[in-house]
Amino acid sequence: MIVNKDFTAIHREARDFELGEARYYIVLVGSAIMYQCFFVGTVGAIFYGSALLAGVIMTVLIPVTEVLAVVFFSEPFSTGKGVALALSLWGFVSYFYGEIKGKKARETVNGTS
Repeated sequence: MIVNKDFTAIHREARDFELGEARYYIVLVGSAIMYQCFFVGTVGAIFYGSALLAGVIMTVLIPVTEVLAVVFFSEPFSTGKGVALALSLWGFVSYFYGEIKGKKARETVNGTS
């Protein structure tokens, strides 16, 4: 952004924002804060769980974001969004099914119930 001087476009975008210039900056700052919270949450998931779990969570959040956009912003729900949602949920359920199955196998080997 610095090399291409894209920061100058921010003022133009703020001026042209439908909800007003002040709300543009509020959205901009809010997005930055939410991104930082998401990043800290991802690091926490990696630290306390695994990188695979963090990847699964991020994969699930992508179509969830699309569904929320459909609900709150009245975006059209295309076939591609439906397929992405189904595949993401399938991966999420498969991950936890594998974890449960692996835990039961470890308990059987260790002799605990």
